[in-house]
Amino acid sequence: MQRSVGGTEDEVAGIYLPLERVESAQFDLPDPTHPGDYRSSRLLRDAVRLGFRSSAGPFRSFARIAVEPRPYQLVPLLMALKLDPVRLLIADDVGIGKTIEAGLIARELIDRGEVERLAVLCPPQLAEQWQVELHDKFHIDAELVVAASAARLERNCRVGQSLFDLHPFVIVSADFIKSDRRRDEFLRTCPELVIIDEAHTCAYGGEGRGGRHQRHHLVSGLAANLKRHLILVTATPHSGNEAAFRSLLALLNPDFAELPDDMTGKENEHHRRKLAAQFVQRKRGDIQRYLETDTPFPMREGGDVEETYKLSEDYKRLFERVLKYAREIVTNPADGNQHRQRVQWWSALALLRSLASSPAAAAATLRTRAASADTETVAEADEIGRRGVLDVVDDESAEGIDLPPGADFDEGSGEQGNRRRLLQMAREAEALYGDKDTKLQKAITLIKSLSTSRI
Repeated sequence: MQRSVGGTEDEVAGIYLPLERVESAQFDLPDPTHPGDYRSSRLLRDAVRLGFRSSAGPFRSFARIAVEPRPYQLVPLLMALKLDPVRLLIADDVGIGKTIEAGLIARELIDRGEVERLAVLCPPQLAEQWQVELHDKFHIDAELVVAASAARLERNCRVGQSLFDLHPFVIVSADFIKSDRRRDEFLRTCPELVIIDEAHTCAYGGEGRGGRHQRHHLVSGLAANLKRHLILVTATPHSGNEAAFRSLLALLNPDFAELPDDMTGKENEHHRRKLAAQFVQRKRGDIQRYLETDTPFPMREGGDVEETYKLSEDYKRLFERVLKYAREIVTNPADGNQHRQRVQWWSALALLRSLASSPAAAAATLRTRAASADTETVAEADEIGRRGVLDVVDDESAEGIDLPPGADFDEGSGEQGNRRRLLQMAREAEALYGDKDTKLQKAITLIKSLSTSRI
């Protein structure tokens, strides 16, 4: 039997001696008359360094990452390798690199052969960022599973097959997958390693039955499988609600739900040690100098400054057309259905908001059905609409949406005329990209002036 130096148990191969000859490898000594050139020598040196770093070092993943971790970012990895299964809460401060810390753990577990599939559960607005980070830094190609892509991915599945069976690495919108009709399938086919970003949005203090409760129900179901690796990532683990914090800790270990309120004193040292093995939290000041390595975190300079800009004539005309359309759908509802009227009202507000943001935001909104339409009651439409339009944060958790709000409403209404108007306005918005976007041009000028002032 043989196995490569960096291989796993799955890579063990047998040798049938009557057919295959086994002998020691021999290499000629270097010929001083043929030293080669600089490029080939450097390639050989790098190959040897990377090969040994991958196979003989303590971490098998280091030859497969495109980032050089700082010493403090290795702490969660070292903690994770002491756990079986890995159940870890990474609660480092903003900007310390929690994504890199979680990605290092995932890459290491994959390269060790301990896991074959990975799911990242995150708010929808962070899904693309996670996809880029995993691809660029850890060479993990993950599929996005959000409202806009799920139907396309499911078309490639066989009968009885889930898209989570088909794609080993996925990034899943928590607000898409939390609903009752999707949650059970995800629980059944979920990968053996799950990273939960913004994990505080999954904590539940026992009050209300909204999106936070649904997310907690989902994550609790994932944690119920005691063999599953679970990495929780958040910069705000404790929001002041002690019950919610305990519910978050209980995802790591059910016993943590019963920890004493007062953890001080010698008598509670064993509780603190047990929790410390699965909970890491550092502020920037704690690791600015760590293991003789300095980390120059950026410092904010100056205060807030407001700048103005003028809309171009083309943008003004588009604004007037969209404003006219918004007035029509609000003041002249198609029927007397109160829920439908409410959806139209929030759609109009969200449409105007995106138009004030940028031509790109306006085009995306005009081309996409309103998220508010995926509701059944006036209260639900108001809840989604408030958060999408006003950036309302409820209990430290904004209810994310997978689609730009405000574009269209009620897909079965048959109002093809409205949709043609929306698409026409979307094309007009797209024509304003780049040089015709005066807000963007003003921002470019300001950024260039900042760069120049630093030189």
